Amino acid sequence: MSPKRGDDVAPPPIGDEWRLRFATSEAAKGWGDLCSEAPGNARRCYEALRSDPLSRKEPDRQHRLRGRLATAALGGAQYPQWEYEVTAGGRVRYLIDEPRRTVHLVYASTRHPKDTDA
Repeated sequence: MSPKRGDDVAPPPIGDEWRLRFATSEAAKGWGDLCSEAPGNARRCYEALRSDPLSRKEPDRQHRLRGRLATAALGGAQYPQWEYEVTAGGRVRYLIDEPRRTVHLVYASTRHPKDTDA
C-alpha cells in the first residue's frame, strides 16, 4: 500500500528518535522518487531527521528557511520550516512540531522547489 498524507514514515521511532510523517501525498510520492534516485543520500536524510531535525552542524545541507518560508501552516498551526538538501537538486522540506517530537514532510522532490528561485 502506498503511503498517504498523514501516514508514518516507517519504521516507528524508538528512544529519543523523532517521528516522521508525510504531510501531503505529494511529499510521499516525492520521497519515493528520492529514494529511487539517490538511496544513500535519502537514507542519510532520513537518519538526520529522525535523530536531530534541528541540527545546525551542516548548514549548507540542513537549515531553517528564512523570510516568508520560515514558517508554514499545518492543521491550523504554524511550525518552523526547515530544508534538507538530499542531492544537488533534490530537497526535503519539513515542519517541526517540537512538543510532539514530530517532523512533518511537506515537500520532497528530486527537483529544487521553485519558490526559492529569484
